[in-house]
Amino acid sequence: MARKDHWYNKSKQEGYRTRASYKLKQLDRKEGLFGPGNTVVDLGAAPGGWLQVAAEEVGSEGTVIGVDFQRITDFDEEYDDWIETIRGDMTEEDTKEQVREAAGNEVDVVLSDMAPNMTGEYQLDHARSVHLARQAFETALDVLDTGGDFAVKVFEGKDLDRLREDIEAEFQYVRTTTPEASRDESSEVYLVAKHRLTAPVRPGDTIEVSIEDVGSEGDGIAKVEGFTLFVDGADEGETVEVEVTEVKPRFGFAEPL
Repeated sequence: MARKDHWYNKSKQEGYRTRASYKLKQLDRKEGLFGPGNTVVDLGAAPGGWLQVAAEEVGSEGTVIGVDFQRITDFDEEYDDWIETIRGDMTEEDTKEQVREAAGNEVDVVLSDMAPNMTGEYQLDHARSVHLARQAFETALDVLDTGGDFAVKVFEGKDLDRLREDIEAEFQYVRTTTPEASRDESSEVYLVAKHRLTAPVRPGDTIEVSIEDVGSEGDGIAKVEGFTLFVDGADEGETVEVEVTEVKPRFGFAEPL
């Protein structure tokens, strides 16, 4: 039995709407996308296989929101209470506002398994997939909470590295992975970006800061637009020029110059 038949048959046996459900299961197992009570937004969600997986993982205390031009058939009572669907264009502000309202302005994970209509021309299909991935990325930046995660499908090709670099600038780290359930002949990969950064600084920045306090580990504590920066060896009351060395979602580290 071919592997593609295995995942198709498995989805039918286990009640998933698409074989792609297993891709998301495998991404989550490898990268830890979901937690109980999370709010998840799935872009291009029809027919709803990824919504089913996300709903299982976040549980009844979570919220799962699917966005698509196409109508997504209602779910049975098992998931219905915590899956909401929005019919619209993810790039339009009205649709994003509906997402924010449904999510309560706190989104933990944004997903996109979108693919372009295939032409058979490899470079054109790659370019279109990158365009869709960028649209999903821009939406993720608009709606994701600090520390949130993003996973997006894209076809391999010349523009993949640039896309990954742009995503890396907005998250703590990014991994490229291919789930076992992807078809052998497919050129698809998934970029999984962890821990959305909303800090006003990035590694390599040089700035002048005032040390307001000293932490328990002896590092000076400075604030940059409300963001906490730990400065190695600095004392309270000092004003120092520093280079930012590491940025996490809610704090960062710097070294005096």
